[in-house]
Amino acid sequence: MIWQGRFDGEEPLYHRVFQRVTEESSYEIIKENDFVLHGFAVDEGVKRNKGRQGAKNAPDIVRKSTANFPVVNPHFVLKDFGNIFCEDGDLDKSQKNLAEAVKKTLEQKGKSLVFGGGHEVMFAHFSGIKAAFPEKKIGIINFDAHFDNREIDKNIGATSGTGFWQIAQQEKLHSLHIGIQRNSNTLKLFDSAHQMGMKYILAEEIFFENLPVLYPKIEEFIADVDLLYITICMDVFNAAIAPGVSAPAYNGIFADAAFMHIYKHIFDSNKVIALDVAEVNPNFDENERTARLAAALVNEWFMATSF
Repeated sequence: MIWQGRFDGEEPLYHRVFQRVTEESSYEIIKENDFVLHGFAVDEGVKRNKGRQGAKNAPDIVRKSTANFPVVNPHFVLKDFGNIFCEDGDLDKSQKNLAEAVKKTLEQKGKSLVFGGGHEVMFAHFSGIKAAFPEKKIGIINFDAHFDNREIDKNIGATSGTGFWQIAQQEKLHSLHIGIQRNSNTLKLFDSAHQMGMKYILAEEIFFENLPVLYPKIEEFIADVDLLYITICMDVFNAAIAPGVSAPAYNGIFADAAFMHIYKHIFDSNKVIALDVAEVNPNFDENERTARLAAALVNEWFMATSF
């Protein structure tokens, strides 16, 4: 059993996340503001992108790491719709399946939560959001060391690193990338980011004294969109706190006060309707540190959401 934790009592004041989870299969039972979880147990895109495989095994481990957090909001509900898999390397089909599930979730006014899997989850998640809200301007806030804006190689197909390029072929991008590393992106990728209108904040800019400079950039971005989707590629973090990822960053950012101020501030907008965590790789995750960090970031959304 995945959803289990410390049991202190049945009364709501004692509740932890696992006590508010139901496993579901019918989207008709979703109510407004329910958190709706899908696991994207897929790392075919990582494989194609020559990263370390194993992220497909992460969703259940992130669930386990999420289960024991105390419930803060008395109206909190989490409905778990299980995992989506990739059969026979058919990434396109897996992404379409997730997109359809996300669309159904949002049409019922639920909040979409996805545990990856590789960062190919982003294109699928966004596709579902766009299908549910075709007339809305959807802002993507991407915490990532990489732009993930590589052109698709026709001999390989879509990967974990092509998602933003794929979106840009369909429509104008509205994205803010936080934690970008100079040593993880070629000049071509930086140029492509500028050509596509991708806004970004470098990892080296994220420190406490610089928050007065960063806040206006973030607030300007948020004010210009109707809805927000947050995608967190765990390789944005330093390998000391996130060793279990597909592409470890030894000079990545830390989940310190500066980062947490930025992260929590985004939720204050009340525009966040979807969030995912990606690239947790259990094969390399010492003491499940990366999975626990991913779960803690998800829990910040649970605590920040007003009903």
